[in-house]
Amino acid sequence: MTTETEALTIDELAARAGVTVRTVRFYGTKGLLPPPVLGPRRVGRYGREHLARLELIEELQSRGMTLAAIERFLAQLPPDLSVRDLAVQRAVVASWAPGTVETVSRAELERRAGRALGEEELKRLAAMDVVERAGAPGASPGEELFRVDAGLLRLGVELLDVPLSHESVVAARAVLTEHSRAAARELSRLLRDAVADGDARDRRSLSARMHPLVVQALLTTFQRSLKEELREWLDEDG
Repeated sequence: MTTETEALTIDELAARAGVTVRTVRFYGTKGLLPPPVLGPRRVGRYGREHLARLELIEELQSRGMTLAAIERFLAQLPPDLSVRDLAVQRAVVASWAPGTVETVSRAELERRAGRALGEEELKRLAAMDVVERAGAPGASPGEELFRVDAGLLRLGVELLDVPLSHESVVAARAVLTEHSRAAARELSRLLRDAVADGDARDRRSLSARMHPLVVQALLTTFQRSLKEELREWLDEDG
């Protein structure tokens, strides 16, 4: 597995993921987390891929999966998944359950983000529906509170480094919302027609089974379509 190195110590990795060092070591001994890269003085260093995989494991565990089930889930994934691929997998898992919105201080938000967040960055995260100010207007930075979608925070932070303006982020969100709602309506209509003659139990069963499959299909289809569009765009520039 290729590690996108960020040279984090085990303490820094645990802090970024919001877990204990003991948890990181435990996942390592179970084979759920790859071993670190040994640096000078044989100090283990972890990269962005370790962080993404650790966050996926925590997401799976928060959904009630046992360690054995998590191990089976991870074993089914391709061994060379990138940080973004792992983030997509986590987004799929997070979509199976109600939102994970928490209210945290600015210091805790920045700790989880792994970086300081200026006003422009907070505006962009808010435009992506990742964070929302929860405290009283005019509060000092040390007293500020934010409602944070924990499942989207890592993706939102990565998008901060994409060279897009705040206006472009807002426009992109509008496009995604419009088309995802249209797709959801069409899929819902198809599912309703498929069980039109069934009873309520059949409808609930179909919904429960199809939800994760449909989300996975939508994400996979969109990811492939976006890659094709970007490839054509880059070919035109070349």
